[in-house]
Amino acid sequence: MKRVFAILCLVLPMLSGVGQDIHFSQVDADPVLLNPAYSGFYQGDGRFGVLYRNQWASVSIPYQTLALTGEMALWRGGSRKGLSAGVSFFNDHAGTLHYGTVSGHLSLAYYCALNRAGTSILSVGVDGGWAQSGFDPSRAEMEDGSESFAMQKVNYPLFAAGLAWYWQPTADFHLKAGLSARNINRPNISYMGLDNTFMERRLSLFARAEYRCWQNVSLLPVATWQMQGEYRELLYGADIKWYIEEGGSREVSLRAGLAVRHADAVVANMMMEYDAFLFSFSYDANVSGLSAASKGFGAFELGLVYRFVHDSKKTKRIKCPQY
Repeated sequence: MKRVFAILCLVLPMLSGVGQDIHFSQVDADPVLLNPAYSGFYQGDGRFGVLYRNQWASVSIPYQTLALTGEMALWRGGSRKGLSAGVSFFNDHAGTLHYGTVSGHLSLAYYCALNRAGTSILSVGVDGGWAQSGFDPSRAEMEDGSESFAMQKVNYPLFAAGLAWYWQPTADFHLKAGLSARNINRPNISYMGLDNTFMERRLSLFARAEYRCWQNVSLLPVATWQMQGEYRELLYGADIKWYIEEGGSREVSLRAGLAVRHADAVVANMMMEYDAFLFSFSYDANVSGLSAASKGFGAFELGLVYRFVHDSKKTKRIKCPQY
């Protein structure tokens, strides 16, 4: 029974109170993960991405998160408006019992230029999905082999919505900002039918700007604030982007920067854009109260995004950043 009690002490905190969402430090490498309204906010006819995160490997069995996304343009009304749809898949697990969540989502976004020049664009997006959370009881060491858990998995729907705005008043400056809400329905995630065990709503605010300082160098400040129940997260920083080739047959650029997740981590990131591909890497150096145990090691992320361009003339009608 001591072993059973120890297992319950580890599992019950995750099953009671409120649940927290999957999140990444690379907030806009694959922006549809942050806000469904960003589906369609790219130059091209489709965008496909994969993002992997590995966290707390120095402390315990690591938290591992995988996200896969795909987006396609459904319709475009010239330079004024368009409709885009997307799918996304998440797989997150951690710990000895392999506790985690698997979910699949469908998203739809409508975007429209707010002026004739197309320098101001507003997008509205919605997202609906289904998730399953659970653990692997075969990994538990029970005192009595005949003992078992009554319920090992729980299924629930998830709904999200968002707004996004893009503004480019000059050729040397653009700003994109967004507001999104996830888990709008606050699904019940209890394994025991409790009414007070739910996935709390998550509110996210995001802003990223780019200013062309020199002919081929840009500064990109970023800020993200998220709230979920009693938890708050503030991330802010900046990148420097070097355009190696642009305006020709291919686009090539390098980007690197630092960000701070307030009272938690310092995030270093690097990105390389090569034509239709974007390769990304980030590393979280832990500076929270857990740093004594983690020895400063936090998490690393690897990402790959591919942008499908079928008709280059068509993709230039909407003045969105490529990623």
